[in-house]
Amino acid sequence: MEILLNDTNNSINISKSIFNCKFNKLLVHQVIISFLVNNRSGNKSQKNKSEVSGSNKKPWRQKGTGRARSGSLKSPIWRSGGVTFTSKFKKYHQKINKKMYRGAIKCIFSELIRQKRLIVFNNFSINSPKTNVLLNKIKNIPKKKTLIITKKIEKNLFLSSRNVYNIKINDIKNINILNLINSNNIITTLEVLKYFENIL
Repeated sequence: MEILLNDTNNSINISKSIFNCKFNKLLVHQVIISFLVNNRSGNKSQKNKSEVSGSNKKPWRQKGTGRARSGSLKSPIWRSGGVTFTSKFKKYHQKINKKMYRGAIKCIFSELIRQKRLIVFNNFSINSPKTNVLLNKIKNIPKKKTLIITKKIEKNLFLSSRNVYNIKINDIKNINILNLINSNNIITTLEVLKYFENIL
C-alpha cells in the first residue's frame, strides 16, 4: 500500500494490514467509552464512625448522670461525628485489552487514510518561532481542527502553533484515541508513521 508524502510528492510503502483495515465501529466506540470512563474520578468522600478523629473513651458513665447513655464521641448523632451512610470514592474503571486498543487505533488510521485526512510529511520542522511560517507550511491543508503529531515537540513548532486555536501539537507518547477522533486533519511525519507501524 502506498501513501503520498506532502512535501516531496513521493510515494512510500506502508503496511496494508495496519493502514488498510476495515472500520469496526463497535470496537472504536467501546475503546472510546473505556478511555473516557477511566479518566473519570469519583471525588466525593465522607468519613464514617471508624474514620473520624477523636477518642474511643466513653464520655460519661452509663448510669446516674441523668443524661442519655453514650458510648463514643464519634457517634453519627454527635456534632463532628461520623456519617451514618457515607459516600466513598467510586472507581470508574473499564478494562480494555491491548489487542482491542491496537485494533481500534488501526481502524482509525485506516479510516483517516481512506478519507484523505492523514497528511504525511517527510520532515515537519519550523525554522523560526513564527505563526506565519507554520501557516505557510500548511496553507494547502483545509483550515479545520488539526492535530500535528511529531516524535518530539520542537520549541519553534510549539511557539508558532500556540497562537492558533484550531491547531494542536502532540508527541507520539501522548497520543490517545480521543485526539485522533476529534481532529479533522492529522499531520504527521514519515518517522512517526513508521513508529506506529512497528508497535501496531
